[in-house]
Amino acid sequence: MSERIRSETDATGALAMRRLEREDALYPAALREIPDAPEVLHVRGGLVREDVLAVALVGSRRATPYGIGVAEDLAAGLASRGVTVVSGLARGIDSAAHRGALRAGGRTIAVLGCGVDVIYPPENRRLAEDIERRGALVSQFAPGTRPLAHHFPIRNRVIAGLAIGVVVVEAAEQSGALITARLAAELGREVMAVPGRVTSAQSRGAHALIKDGAALVEELKDVIDALPMRWRACLKPAVRVDQHEGQATDQGQDPDGQRLLGVVGEEPITIDEVIEKSGLGSARAAALLLELELQGSIRQIEGKRFVQVGRG
Repeated sequence: MSERIRSETDATGALAMRRLEREDALYPAALREIPDAPEVLHVRGGLVREDVLAVALVGSRRATPYGIGVAEDLAAGLASRGVTVVSGLARGIDSAAHRGALRAGGRTIAVLGCGVDVIYPPENRRLAEDIERRGALVSQFAPGTRPLAHHFPIRNRVIAGLAIGVVVVEAAEQSGALITARLAAELGREVMAVPGRVTSAQSRGAHALIKDGAALVEELKDVIDALPMRWRACLKPAVRVDQHEGQATDQGQDPDGQRLLGVVGEEPITIDEVIEKSGLGSARAAALLLELELQGSIRQIEGKRFVQVGRG
């Protein structure tokens, strides 16, 4: 059937988008198959046929450094094997999943609970731009739609529908990630969960999933083993993904960058504390924090605090 795509713009006319109807050739095949699939998807970036091999990584917005590190590493590993990583662009685990896929040079799709011209949370605007270049921003909501609370469970169904499996990395007992997992199970998708500390409230939802039969995930191999054989056969050969891949070669020689890395450790720290302890000016510290975050050396977590990668 012929593909019908029309251009759309936001109120300023500056932002190009595409509209895919359910019968269009580039409408995701896996999503088309689910009951009551969205009649229309609004897309920024590009959807490709290879996105049929997709795994969703979801979890808490209030993620711990442990959860963020696990999500990034799993996403990077999956992306390096040719798997498209799907998530929801939310704070915490979702953002980490997108960053991990991008770090590995792979594809990632962000499914939004608002219009694709409305980036939420707003601090993820730069991440959304990177996703648009290397994957797609997708929404069933019309351009201009605000991120209302009742949109997100609807969004979660699209996340589950796009993927052949869903991995929950961290989730409290009432987390929206559990909705995604339940929807995935109802759609016949694989459901997996990463265990955490038994004392962590952010792990109780994931532990409940494991008790209910979700596959336990400790490493990338566990995710791959849980996938149906026909999809495992489509994976690219394993390659090593450097945690700091893409880091500028001269960054390690930058005295200010090294000073800042000496300040940001395993305990979350605010930008004001970074400025005070490093002795750097506010503009210089903010620029370096952004640069190091984009390079994968540090992460921003809940409350606009920073932690060094591999130390949380």
